[in-house]
Amino acid sequence: MHDDSVSSEQRHLEDMQRLRGLRPIDDDFMRALLHDDLPLAQYILRTLTDKPDLMLTSCVTQADMKRVTGARSICLDAYGTDASGKKYDIEIQRADRGADPHRARYHSSMMDVENLDAGQDFKQLPDTYVIFITEKDFFSEGAPVYVIRNINQITGKPFEDGSYILYVNGEYRGNDHIGELMHDFNCSDPDDMKISLLREKSKYYKNSEEGIAEMCKVLEDMRNEVEIQTFVNAIRGIKKMFGVDTEQAMEAANVPTELRSAVLAAL
Repeated sequence: MHDDSVSSEQRHLEDMQRLRGLRPIDDDFMRALLHDDLPLAQYILRTLTDKPDLMLTSCVTQADMKRVTGARSICLDAYGTDASGKKYDIEIQRADRGADPHRARYHSSMMDVENLDAGQDFKQLPDTYVIFITEKDFFSEGAPVYVIRNINQITGKPFEDGSYILYVNGEYRGNDHIGELMHDFNCSDPDDMKISLLREKSKYYKNSEEGIAEMCKVLEDMRNEVEIQTFVNAIRGIKKMFGVDTEQAMEAANVPTELRSAVLAAL
């Protein structure tokens, strides 16, 4: 699993090749693009929600939602708050299985739990928007954005609970702002992008020395995460099969010294 024969130079060349192919619709690249870039996050949200006056006050990438003890935690790609207190979860979901409606429901419910403290009135719960940007047209109807809200099935009117789920069609190429945005989300070459905010931030990560160094660190971290999870799975299997303790399983799996603390933390 841990290949010392692969030189750092080889890994760097592989990372550079991978970086050239990354697009904003690749979640790791999108998180990098949105990191510390409120204007870009605000532009994306204004476009997708059709709220040209939306004022974003904060946006955090890889935001952990772990408030309920024992519940499955989630890490949001980007978590924003606007000037009126509304909350936004932006998720890149390239594979259809990652965009399952039950997952969208869970994200929405976790945002609710995160935003209501003990003693607060339920009416103080802010409006929430879970936005899934999918590479394919998840509902196959050709719409740029599918807006999902709870409905009173008797009256046919919206059930005004402040919960919104949006599925954005990554295949959409209409002659409008969403069409431009989805075009750019699928571009690996920044020079092909139409939106200046997205083009310039992509150029920073792909063409500048500082940006390339940051992205190579991200790719290295991703590689380590995959390797750590591989060791974790192997150790669990060894312990279950042979009834040994964790230390013995780690020895059997040949976990490198530099990864041991991370593997232990992930077990």
